[in-house]
Amino acid sequence: MRRQLETDGRPGEPVEVAVSAWGTARAHGSDPVPPELCPRWLRPLLDNLGHIPDAYRRRLPPDVLAMLTSGAASAAGERRDAAVLVLFSGPESGPDDGGVPDEADLLVTVRAATLRHHAGQAAFPGGASDPADDGPVATALREAREETGLDLARLRPLATLERMFIAPSQFHVVPVLAYSPDPGPVAVIDRAETAVVARVPVRAFVNPANRLMVYRGDLGHRWAGPAFLLNEMLVWGFTGQVIAALLDVAGWARPWETTDLRELDEAMSLVGEQGEPPR
Repeated sequence: MRRQLETDGRPGEPVEVAVSAWGTARAHGSDPVPPELCPRWLRPLLDNLGHIPDAYRRRLPPDVLAMLTSGAASAAGERRDAAVLVLFSGPESGPDDGGVPDEADLLVTVRAATLRHHAGQAAFPGGASDPADDGPVATALREAREETGLDLARLRPLATLERMFIAPSQFHVVPVLAYSPDPGPVAVIDRAETAVVARVPVRAFVNPANRLMVYRGDLGHRWAGPAFLLNEMLVWGFTGQVIAALLDVAGWARPWETTDLRELDEAMSLVGEQGEPPR
């Protein structure tokens, strides 16, 4: 059983660029994003970022949600901080009905199978904060460039989402939302860290046929979360939660079978060989 999609991961070289001043100042959807920084089709998402916690809450038991969001209350000196880049790409214009253009995509990686934490998992590019980083935006951009060769001059940081605690790695992670009309070539830079770099069409995440709920057998059904089965990539866990919430608040989500509940190993058995780009 395979879910078919199209994407393009293309080779590129890392480059040094400056970080947008707006991107470093923006936080948690508290201020309006200037319309000129994002296309019309992203406005429903940017205008409703304040509803992201509600989107998480609808699918998680209160104690699980409290653990995930506990990072917001932790003192900076007590945290292991990290950030990930949630990069939407696509044309400046969009459908008249407010939907997502067919060309719109989301940058996703698959982590190397040899890593200590989250090995072989689909994830946003990102990683641990460096002492020289000027906040989570700088961390997300630096890590994305190192992992994918992304040309940072081509993108616009737009917002940071609520910090979330990831129990397996003990990191407090801030998702950084960004947009690029054309991010240029991306590719795996270091195979010791990353197995796949792909620009996955947003329509593949929206497609109800690609959606299911996944739980780890050692944790039980209460920890089930939204996932996306995309041919050679199963997007689940923290990354699946974030993408599902973004689809919900933007109004892009379509009705899907939320009772399609699979144990993680079963769901992974439906996936092709990870390490090959999704088709």
